[in-house]
Amino acid sequence: MLTNLFSSFDPSTNYLIQMNWISMITALLILPTKFWNNESQSTMIFKKIFTYMNKEMSNITMNKQMKILLISTFMFILLNNLLGITPYTFTSTSHLVNSMTLALPLWMMLMMQGWMKSTNIMFAHLIPSGTPPILMPFMIVIETISNLIRPISLSVRLTANMIAGHLLMTLLGEINSIKTLPLILILQMILMTFETAISIIQAYVFTILSTLYSSEIP
Repeated sequence: MLTNLFSSFDPSTNYLIQMNWISMITALLILPTKFWNNESQSTMIFKKIFTYMNKEMSNITMNKQMKILLISTFMFILLNNLLGITPYTFTSTSHLVNSMTLALPLWMMLMMQGWMKSTNIMFAHLIPSGTPPILMPFMIVIETISNLIRPISLSVRLTANMIAGHLLMTLLGEINSIKTLPLILILQMILMTFETAISIIQAYVFTILSTLYSSEIP
């Protein structure tokens, strides 16, 4: 049994301290290449995903550079989420430091671009149109706080959802009983299906919210 329920998220081992983080780049091994003339099934899948995400983002922003960046972020999060479902594989996206590393630089880049290029418009965004004068100071504080917590909400949402599913799978795996084995296997299969769906949804939510934040920057 596990001495600690959260030991499955431990990024270090006795022999290879902190080497589990290398699992983040192993997802690159399954990326399709142009070595073969005929397209493989993985290449077709990645093209369909790219086309779908590009279509979804085109409804929000027309910035091509931003769409390329966010689609790459989506693929990185998706591959790491799916890789983390594999048994005995380190889940990098279940750590807040990894999620914050993705969310914070992206948010800072958008803020720096907006405040340096369109300072007056960014100030105007702090006060929604139609706000009574007496409420303007409070709205400035509220809007400022809501902007500051955006990278935190992005990273915490991704981390919490990945941790929750893995904890349930760990708890089910700790039940050692022959009588309940068929039921546990069925529950594990159902939970694995839900975890796969959550991995895709969370990568999509992270990317779409980032796209919405970028669309607010003039």
